Amino acid sequence: MTLPRLPDAELMIMNIIWRAKGEITSAEIAEKLEGQKEWGLTTILTLLSRLGDRKFVAMRKRGRVNIYKPLVEEAEYVKKESKSFLSRLHGNSVTSLIASLYDGDAITENDLNELKAFIDRR
Repeated sequence: MTLPRLPDAELMIMNIIWRAKGEITSAEIAEKLEGQKEWGLTTILTLLSRLGDRKFVAMRKRGRVNIYKPLVEEAEYVKKESKSFLSRLHGNSVTSLIASLYDGDAITENDLNELKAFIDRR
């Protein structure tokens, strides 16, 4: 299955759904967004509908409540997006990615030491 790239707003909703580790209602999603986004329930339902259209979530009704569950695993999406990001922005060069992060002060010497230890374990 080819996964489309999610816009930031839909990805934010998916992250909440993935963290739920099961089913979650639209009201619970709205609650988790409090203080982060000023989206109304209508906006959240629109984003959930788009995620359903893209086959990222399944929805079922329990009375008047919509209940959502993920159809795509977080690890699967992250793996696909990581490959795409590396390809698009760094020509598949991990060295270019790490250099860019280091030069931009996004990673520290400690981060590099952790990366080295990871590589040594592999």
